[in-house]
Formats: sequence, structure tokens, C-alpha cells
Amino acid sequence: MNKSLRNQKTKREEFVFIILAAFFIASLVITNLIAGRFFTLQIEMLNINWALSSGIIAYPVTFLVTDVISEIYGEKKASSLVIAGFIVSLFTVGIILIANTLPISEISPVDKTSFHNVFGLAPGIVFGSMIAYLSAQFIDVKLFEFWRNLTDGKHLWLRNNASTIFSQLLDTSLVVIIALVLYPKITGVSEAISWAAAFQIIIGQYVFKAVIAIFDTPLVYLVVKGVKQYLK
Repeated sequence: MNKSLRNQKTKREEFVFIILAAFFIASLVITNLIAGRFFTLQIEMLNINWALSSGIIAYPVTFLVTDVISEIYGEKKASSLVIAGFIVSLFTVGIILIANTLPISEISPVDKTSFHNVFGLAPGIVFGSMIAYLSAQFIDVKLFEFWRNLTDGKHLWLRNNASTIFSQLLDTSLVVIIALVLYPKITGVSEAISWAAAFQIIIGQYVFKAVIAIFDTPLVYLVVKGVKQYLK
């Protein structure tokens, strides 16, 4: 391959990585911003009536992107993106906290109470989310690499689902347990929910995430194939 073709290939690789990273960061930030808005999932046939955070709509995209990047660029690139996402999350939280403490203007179309209700971040939730994010994302990357080595690069569906489904369980469990059980018990700033209630929340959130993870497998194949064709 001559120098011109190598440069073209490098530019294409950098461009694709930036696009994938942008989707990852955007999904992560959106998840944090809309996490406080809950919706009800009702399936009468299965007797399901779950209250789910809107954050679970965007968050599974982060696992999809890390799987795609792991498949194409390798474990190191995926891990670096996880660290970048953590830094961006801290930055976002910091800006929101500053905005929440600034004096409200009389001409502000959004009053202080409304802003606080939407963007006021409870320390326990932030702490739990950050721990869960780092743990789950790094484990997802490690498991994806483990399954790729074990299958000699075959069966993308297996490493995609095996890594994501397990890491999603860890992520959901850590957030609920830290934010809603342990943090309130340790600090006493709010009333901790029971372990039974925590278990119900974990099951509801996780099942929804797992179903999304399974159904996004064709999308992973499509993105990986398209990117590889683009990169030639």
C-alpha cells in the first residue's frame, strides 16, 4: 500500500471513530439528562407494570458503540472511549451543579424549582451512576475481547450479547443498590428503599435493557459490515 492510500485509510478510520465516539458521548449525556423522567411499561398479557427511567432508551446505545469499536479498532480504543465518557460525564455534572446554584433571573422562562426538579442531581444517584458506568463499560469491553479470542473472531452475535447482557445487569444492579439503598442508609439524607423493592426495580430495568440488547444484534452486524466496507 503506497503512502497516499495509507493516508486515505487513516483518515477514514479517524473519521469513523469520531462519529462512533460522538454517538457514544451523546447517548451518555442524554441518558444522564433524561434519567429523572420515568415512564410506565405495561404488558397485560405478562402482568407487567413497570416504572422505568427514560435513560434506558439511550444508554444501551453506549454498549452497542463500544462493541462496534472493540470489533473494528480493538480493546484499547474502546477502553479509551470509556474513560473519555467518564470525563465528559463529570464535566456535565459539574456544569449542571453550577447552573443549579446560580441566582435565578426574574426574566428566566424556567423558574428555579422547575430547573432543580429536572436537573437537580442527587449525590447518591451521581455517585452510583459513575461507579456503575465505569464498572459495566470496562467489563463489557473485556468480555467482548474474551469471547472474540475464545471464538477465534467468529460469532459476533455471541460476544455482542454475552458481553452486553452481563454488563447491563451489573450496571443496573450497582445504580439501584448504591443510589437507592446504600447511600440513603449511610448518609441518612433520604429514606432507603427495601431490598425487595430494589430487586423489583433491577429486574424491570434489566429485562428491558436485555431485550434491547438482543434486538440490536442485527444493527451491530449492519454497522460493523458497513464500517469495514467503508474502511476497505
